[in-house]
Amino acid sequence: MDVSPVVDLGRLSAKATVGEPLPVRATVFREGHDQLAAEVVAIDPKGVRRDPVRMVAEGEEPNRYVAHVTPDVEGEWTFEIHSWSDPIATWQHDGGIKIPAGVDVELMFTEARLLLERVAAGEKPLDKQASALVAGAIAAASDTERPAAARLAALQDPELEAVLLAHPLRELTTVSGPYRFRADRNRALFGSWYEFFPRSEGATRDEKTGTITSGSFRTAIKRLDRVAEMGFDVLYLPPIHPIGELNRKGPNNTLTPGPDDPGSPWAIGSKDGGHDAIHPELGTFEDFDAFVARATELGLEVALDLALQAAPDHPWVTTHPQFFTTRADGTIAYAENPPKKYQDIYPINFDNDPNGICREVLRIVRLWISHGIKIFRVDNPHTKPVAFWEWLLAEVRRTNPEVIFLSEAFTRPAMMHGLGAVGFHQSYTYFTWRNSKREIEDYLREVSSQSDHLMRPNFFVNTPDILPTYLQYGGPAAFKVRAALAATGSPSWGVYAGYELFEHVAIRPGAEEYLDSEKFQVRIRDWDRHDEEGTTLAPYLTRLNEIRRQHPALQLLRNITIHWSDDDNVLVFSKRAALPGGGDDVVITVINLDPHGARETMIHLDMEALGLSWHDSFVAHDEITGADWSWHQHNYVRLDPGYEPAHIISVRSPR
Repeated sequence: MDVSPVVDLGRLSAKATVGEPLPVRATVFREGHDQLAAEVVAIDPKGVRRDPVRMVAEGEEPNRYVAHVTPDVEGEWTFEIHSWSDPIATWQHDGGIKIPAGVDVELMFTEARLLLERVAAGEKPLDKQASALVAGAIAAASDTERPAAARLAALQDPELEAVLLAHPLRELTTVSGPYRFRADRNRALFGSWYEFFPRSEGATRDEKTGTITSGSFRTAIKRLDRVAEMGFDVLYLPPIHPIGELNRKGPNNTLTPGPDDPGSPWAIGSKDGGHDAIHPELGTFEDFDAFVARATELGLEVALDLALQAAPDHPWVTTHPQFFTTRADGTIAYAENPPKKYQDIYPINFDNDPNGICREVLRIVRLWISHGIKIFRVDNPHTKPVAFWEWLLAEVRRTNPEVIFLSEAFTRPAMMHGLGAVGFHQSYTYFTWRNSKREIEDYLREVSSQSDHLMRPNFFVNTPDILPTYLQYGGPAAFKVRAALAATGSPSWGVYAGYELFEHVAIRPGAEEYLDSEKFQVRIRDWDRHDEEGTTLAPYLTRLNEIRRQHPALQLLRNITIHWSDDDNVLVFSKRAALPGGGDDVVITVINLDPHGARETMIHLDMEALGLSWHDSFVAHDEITGADWSWHQHNYVRLDPGYEPAHIISVRSPR
């Protein structure tokens, strides 16, 4: 009972990733006092049944079991839970009590011999070593001249128990399932994202007239090397399409644009084309292809914004007016989120011509896939029907299973989870607004173990829409804190350009919007000057991404443990992953959440969660500073935001 992960009563697939252990849980029980056992059998996309994984008791809750299944190929998988009466475990329990008490001694040994003979003759052949161990145990159970204690010790030998665990005797087997899960490629889970506006990269300003010349793909291509050098995996571009001229917005979202104001890229469509066109100032499809090709050479995947909305002069308004809402006065309704108004955008209405919209959107998505795009960041998906996304993502997966969709849905949890359940690979999150220690601890638990089967998080520290209050008033230390927290707390994280320059000025007090927002104007940044003066966070971001690549533990979602500190401003958590060659990779993050003052406190570690014994000590290597300390369960730390607000500790050889 209570099997997980199961999504929508099994209609939809739970989230999984190639190489990521997927926890399968269930409540398993039976009548009477005999022992039981359970295992998980995974069936791969080709229908091949993989070796079963034994379930073990989890926590203190009676009859709650867990096993971890790790898919090794992409595609639709299923799993079954097999449970059975376990006569060997029953004998081990009863024999361990009765024989020392002198109760039914010979009867118990006879039953042991019969069970061992069944193991020896079982369907799964024993290897030479296992066969010898079982034969020795049968001899011990049969040897009435040996002391009972010695015979029992032979039957309780750990090596024998390992053989019996691997060759169980199953009686009264029941099967639950199959239950669905889908394994996606690694980038669906792990990646560092960087966002920039191509029109700002390489843009120039005439010193005499102040006229700005837009950047293009040919100028922005020069910025790719720096993005790659910082260790980012994904470069996300806002919409690159022609921008509407009707009702165009001016600087800072004003309604009075000048003749040279470029407008918002999200106001898509003009006389130059719609979602299947490129803004003329950015270049041609040939330029775009060259941009994508260079990014690929550098190990970057280009993510493109998919914003299903239109400017008033989008071709759709003429060719497909049924795609929009016509109001009582005959005008087309523009987008609103009262009191906000978006006069430069017409939202799509799926009620009038859903089939036509579906065909058109699928055509557009496949067009960009043909130009090398394998990742789409989807703008405001929660304002479109969930059934539409379920259909679209399934259609794309059918022909291009490598394509990943990131949901930009800052909305209620039910919708965010629903979008993930129907196929979105990742989602923006509430991370941006989680600042206190308690809030962050609760949220890390939520995304890693409560909603993980529905939604993979991407911790963006800022976006063109969101300048968090914490960054506005926290100084440079706040930028380090949030970057370290996002980079170690989630396998996917992201920054929007300008973060490394500590851009923090809001349009007005109390607002979470940038002054002179790049959404409405070209932003020219002198990257070279900041590099020369050292007024950039780029080296720190680079080091964070290096650490993430070096440590498999930071590339997983479901492996987080929250530890304790005596200070309400000091957060401690760890991640642990098994290494292919044996052993574990363990990383501990300790962060001072107060960007204004140093904090010194004691931290207390759950040593078992680190794979250590309670009295062990170990070398704590700080991946940021290179310092080493000898740590154990209880440790003193001092974190000064003026120096380094965070320890990112790799656990090295226990002493």
